[in-house]
Amino acid sequence: MRDRKRIEAQLADDAELARRSGDIDAYFELARESGPENSQEVLAILADLEREIKELAAFADQLESRTMLSGETDSLNAIVTVHPGAGGTESQDWAEMLTRIYLRWAEQQGFKTEMNDYQAGEEAGIKSATFTIAGDSAFGLLSGETGVHRLVRISPFDQAKRRHTSFASVFVSPEIDDSIQIDIKPDEIRTDTYRSGGKGGQHVNTTDSAVRITHIPTGIVVQCQNERSQHKNRDKAMKMLRSRLYEYELEKKQATARKLEDSKLDINFGSQIRSYVLQPYRMVKDLRTRVEVGDVSKVLDGYLDPFIRGYLLAKRQGAVPVAAGTDDDLE
Repeated sequence: MRDRKRIEAQLADDAELARRSGDIDAYFELARESGPENSQEVLAILADLEREIKELAAFADQLESRTMLSGETDSLNAIVTVHPGAGGTESQDWAEMLTRIYLRWAEQQGFKTEMNDYQAGEEAGIKSATFTIAGDSAFGLLSGETGVHRLVRISPFDQAKRRHTSFASVFVSPEIDDSIQIDIKPDEIRTDTYRSGGKGGQHVNTTDSAVRITHIPTGIVVQCQNERSQHKNRDKAMKMLRSRLYEYELEKKQATARKLEDSKLDINFGSQIRSYVLQPYRMVKDLRTRVEVGDVSKVLDGYLDPFIRGYLLAKRQGAVPVAAGTDDDLE
């Protein structure tokens, strides 16, 4: 069924390309047959033509990005985990903003999302969030988002209105399906249950339905509290654990084969992959690919396509350079 849907989507994309190209040809023909070159009719046609060409270019870029996804797990759904860095409420708020960015991006792509675990902060923001983005090649598109993201802004939590720098980490793993076997021995995991949190009233669970699973040999911990049933939460947590273990073994294999790739970035709060600057100027810049977007508001509303495309292009050309720990060139 998955292969069938993928083929149907490719055929639909091909038909859409043909339709858009045909529309542009029709506009050119219409402009030739219209009156004088500077007539209102011709100017209106040229404005429509310019809009159609821009939309076709964006559509072609999107399709090209998908052609660069050939890895074993690129076609799978993505499990995204967001954690705030040091900095308390400021970083927790930034982590929540990042979560919203990815959820909005998924919505714009027509993907489905499901929140698996959400830990709210005491004052604002989140302590952590884990959610699944379901759609064709979701993991392949988001795989380059793993890393530390840096925000510079005037803090809304600082009465003195000083500029603050906040960090949050993003980890993306593929949702492993039954086609990939991951063996987990019962004696290698520890399962803890606890009462899930909520926003009050009927949304708070009155039973210990939330599940936390620890894989003892690797120390990997996953948790799920989205469902009211402990059984369903455990099933989802096990699926998340299988995905994390797959990524863990894959990274270990790559490290053994060629140490560490130059494009591999350690997840620590001194080696950010992207900076989101809101003050003293406005710009979002990927420190690996040097892709820049000046419309920060658009990026915060889910516009990640230039960064995703830039990462995939750099990856196809050889390797994505490791970002420096700072981005002084922005200052």
